[in-house]
Amino acid sequence: MAVNSFVLFNQKYYYKTEFSLNYNNRSFYYGDALFETMHANGTEIQFFDDHLIRLKYGMQVLKMNIPENFEDGMLKKEIIKLLHKNKLFQGVRIRLSVFRDAEGKYTPAHNNISYLVETSHLEYPYYQLNQKGFTLETFKDIYKPLNIFSNLKTSNSLVFIMAGIFAKEKNVDDCIILNENGHPTETISSNLFCIKDQTISTPSLNEGPVAGIMRKQILRISNSLGFKVNYKSTISKQELLNADEVFLTNTINGIRWVLAYEDKRFFNQKVKLLINKLNEISFGISS
Repeated sequence: MAVNSFVLFNQKYYYKTEFSLNYNNRSFYYGDALFETMHANGTEIQFFDDHLIRLKYGMQVLKMNIPENFEDGMLKKEIIKLLHKNKLFQGVRIRLSVFRDAEGKYTPAHNNISYLVETSHLEYPYYQLNQKGFTLETFKDIYKPLNIFSNLKTSNSLVFIMAGIFAKEKNVDDCIILNENGHPTETISSNLFCIKDQTISTPSLNEGPVAGIMRKQILRISNSLGFKVNYKSTISKQELLNADEVFLTNTINGIRWVLAYEDKRFFNQKVKLLINKLNEISFGISS
């Protein structure tokens, strides 16, 4: 079989070409699902414990039953075995999807879950800073609601999908999503940061962004590098326009620096310090 030809479903391994889900699963019908996207290099899954904590928190919020192998360390071993079976020993994207596996319409018959793990090869095993800076616009067609689900990675991604279509139509790399109060909260698949002098700022979780795993690492790194960190308040559009640097973070790309937001142009000197430190703590690479 071809390399990268297996998936993991409920503790069992299947060839991709032979695996399928029933069309009436609750993820497809109702978006009754969560997911985690993780980065691996070799068989080391970066920040796995943080991912699992976030996933289990989301499952508790959605009143899903957490299976034993999510609690006893077996899930990580299952995923590492999948990497071996798919002969993926460099950069890898891992998607772990969890959905309520129950009959019923809006009201499920029970709260047990199924899970699916998929893997794919990444071009680079480590985090590479983009050579060409990103361009940003503001997406104003739909505002992200603020509620208990705002910080979760659920399968209900319509706001992000419509933002992605907007970015494509505007011929920009990404766009800023606003919450229901009109405040910048995140971008299509990343958390949003800005730097002014020695202060690094990102919207508070109360502003509704996904509680990003890479966001969490960058806050830790920023403290270790001596930056003043602001992560408990609103970030206004004007603050972004007045910033020295703007950047985006997610677990697959690490950091993406922004060249232009509307008519403003930015630098990337301090962002380079951050990604060097990120590679050091993630992979033991120093530059």
